[in-house]
Amino acid sequence: MTKQKDDYFDELIKLTDNKYASLAADGIEAGDVTGYVTTGSYMMNAILSGSIYGGLPNNKITAIAGEEATGKTYIVLDICKSYLEKNANAAVFYFETESALSKSILQERGIKTDKFYILPVTTVQEFRTQMLKILEGYLSQSKAERQPLILVLDSLGMLSTTKELEDSTSGSETKDMTRAALFKATFRTITLKLGRAGVPLIVTNHTYDEQGKMFAAKVMSGGSGLKYAASSILFLSKAKDKAGNDVVGNIITVTNKKGRLTKENSQIKLKLNYDTGLNPYYGLLELGEKYKLFTKISNKYEINGQKAFESVILKNPEKYFTKDILDQLDVCAREEFYYGLKKKNYSETQEDTNEGDEDDE
Repeated sequence: MTKQKDDYFDELIKLTDNKYASLAADGIEAGDVTGYVTTGSYMMNAILSGSIYGGLPNNKITAIAGEEATGKTYIVLDICKSYLEKNANAAVFYFETESALSKSILQERGIKTDKFYILPVTTVQEFRTQMLKILEGYLSQSKAERQPLILVLDSLGMLSTTKELEDSTSGSETKDMTRAALFKATFRTITLKLGRAGVPLIVTNHTYDEQGKMFAAKVMSGGSGLKYAASSILFLSKAKDKAGNDVVGNIITVTNKKGRLTKENSQIKLKLNYDTGLNPYYGLLELGEKYKLFTKISNKYEINGQKAFESVILKNPEKYFTKDILDQLDVCAREEFYYGLKKKNYSETQEDTNEGDEDDE
């Protein structure tokens, strides 16, 4: 195509006044994943991105849904903690609907409170207005001025509407039939702006049993707005983790209900201990065994010629999960979770291992 023709179509595009329009050959910022935010768990990184070194997309919406006390907030706070530790100039804007967070809770979790902003919201209209103001202010700055930012809404299911509040005040018991439509409009409005800003939004939500079916499936509350807008949706369920007769934590099953990057309906398990939190390495042994990277003999795993029980390995993981082993597990994770096999490896040591490229040139 000649330059003259390029200019011709460029001028036509300008007539739309669409500030987000771009030529695909130049890259579509709002559509491309430009990076990842680690979750603090290698396996959760993998189910979201196809790489144990990945995580949730840094410019899209990720939904984490489950019944009460399945660890949603705990996991989100772990993500926030890791994000602040890895980015010295970063901040967290945490839209909170349940009045459950405090300075002392965050400090007990080891989270930096000087860059953690709590924004209490009651209605979906409040959330939408405040979110749009933040994103528009962020986008008004030059890229050089912008500081790393992560946004959280905890939780969607607890958001009311202005009409619900007015009806409650007046004593009316009429159900607000506009609530689902407001949620859909909200996410439709902010999704593109998140992509352009390169800012991730994590949304927690409640699940319930779908009504009217013999075998009821779990669905999210709030209608279809979040379902369509989210890049990834994870459903959580839990079982008790016991040491003898004592309950010491939970084993959380994570199901990928929607993944634009990874295989849907894939599952992992996380280990959440009441004292030590999420174990970053939990699930790697099973992944390595499945792909014959490790050998399991009786109740012991053999890794690099060393045999040990799972509990011993997880208590001293750095001894067994060396960088080389983690890189090999990353290859396993790509095959297990990613769509197809031609995909990027996030291991720094494997970025330049395409030996056939020079020969092809």
